[in-house]
Amino acid sequence: MRRYPRRLRMLAIGLAALAGYVDAVGFLALGGFFVSFMSGNSTQLGIGLASQTHAAAIAGGLVATFVLGVTGGSVVAEAAGARRAPAVLVLVALLLATAAVVEGRAGGIAAAFVLAVAMGAENAIFAHEGEVTVGLTYMTGTLVRLGQRIAALIRGEDAWGWLPHLALWMALTAGAAAGAAARRWYGTDAIWLAAAIAGVLAILSLIAGPPGGVSRSDRGAAGA
Repeated sequence: MRRYPRRLRMLAIGLAALAGYVDAVGFLALGGFFVSFMSGNSTQLGIGLASQTHAAAIAGGLVATFVLGVTGGSVVAEAAGARRAPAVLVLVALLLATAAVVEGRAGGIAAAFVLAVAMGAENAIFAHEGEVTVGLTYMTGTLVRLGQRIAALIRGEDAWGWLPHLALWMALTAGAAAGAAARRWYGTDAIWLAAAIAGVLAILSLIAGPPGGVSRSDRGAAGA
């Protein structure tokens, strides 16, 4: 994260906020399942299998569609080359708009699967040599790096290395708060707002330029 230039760090923060927003909207629509946080859904899948409930089918479907989104986003990213970020974000915007239409016609569960595809695709934006370098829809790896950078601060080795990781986590959390509020105020129209935000971020990513490469240590920071 901190190896990227400032303009790209700001883009990553905006994308994390979008992921938090969409995850909150999906969570409220599904009543306890996530459209971007697949660790939580994997736990739900295990619990559902143990108790033989329909929750297993929902959680498993969300995990599968998220992986499908990662695959599709990666294919688009590789085809787009240096313009991978705007290309993937256009895909994300289209998927979010599709989810809004699907929710109006088929209900929240069907729309949530489309949202999961969109969130999976978003993770293809910051990648290098086939590996995600900045986790945008999950924060476990970011929080681990935050703790490591705080330890470095205590040792007097790195005064500000913790700040980008904290900013990324705060962006996702703030985005989730905004998504919950938007769902309460606007109902199903909250997804349309997410699609519009993704479109704006696509334009900003075109201005920011290509993500480029990062060090091996930064690639390890992206794990969930």
